[in-house]
Amino acid sequence: MFKRELKVNLKNFIIWTGILLILFAAVFLMYPSLISSGQMDELDDMMEMFPPELLKSFNMDISGISTPFGWIKTEGFVFVLLITGVYSSILGSNILLKEESDKTIEYLNCVPVTRKQIVADKVLVSVIYIVAMVLILGVFNCVLLSGDDDFDKKQFWLLSITPIFSSLTLFSISLLISTFTHKTKKVFGVSLGLVFVSYFLNTISELSDKVEFLKYLSAFSLADIRNVITDRRINPVMILVTAVLFTIFTVIAVIHYDRKELV
Repeated sequence: MFKRELKVNLKNFIIWTGILLILFAAVFLMYPSLISSGQMDELDDMMEMFPPELLKSFNMDISGISTPFGWIKTEGFVFVLLITGVYSSILGSNILLKEESDKTIEYLNCVPVTRKQIVADKVLVSVIYIVAMVLILGVFNCVLLSGDDDFDKKQFWLLSITPIFSSLTLFSISLLISTFTHKTKKVFGVSLGLVFVSYFLNTISELSDKVEFLKYLSAFSLADIRNVITDRRINPVMILVTAVLFTIFTVIAVIHYDRKELV
């Protein structure tokens, strides 16, 4: 069952990882021309025109974009969080439901394994692919950034693993939601909405102290990128909260799926 899940989900993993690698390869190829042409000075001047709250939401108040590593710490990680979040959420919403839509659930019911074992294997494969995507991107960017004078390897690797926290949380929430329906299209829309609403809440929470509480409703706040940039450390609380939320949502999903009437 485990090997089957690895094989079935490999294609989507390669596609999503490839999108990320191509995106960052394109940025690194363009950056030298931007710097040499003097456009970076114009960008820095333009940044000064934006409200401090907006710059804070992209971490541009604590890091510039005059170097590739600076871009990674600001706009770059917005793309990483969103793409890994979307991939994880879609994976969580589909990994169980696709057995019903593809009618392969009838085959699984004939195999001498329990539903709990089926879910456990699927969750394990999903975690492997989510972590692998983040690490592959990290290695890829580390190689491309090795010639950057501004490159801080410790800070970079701490930043690189933070998307795991938000991605695992989004995956487990989507997995739980998927156990309440039989329609993949419905859950697909909900999973995408979950990602973008979560990111919106996290961004809004940075704009004012009055709405700072909204970050507690966002999975992306678990990435805690600002803390890594300023203190060069990952807050252990974020690791603990991620582990607790992932466990709770996954366990509830397993229990509910075990009782679910399958089509």
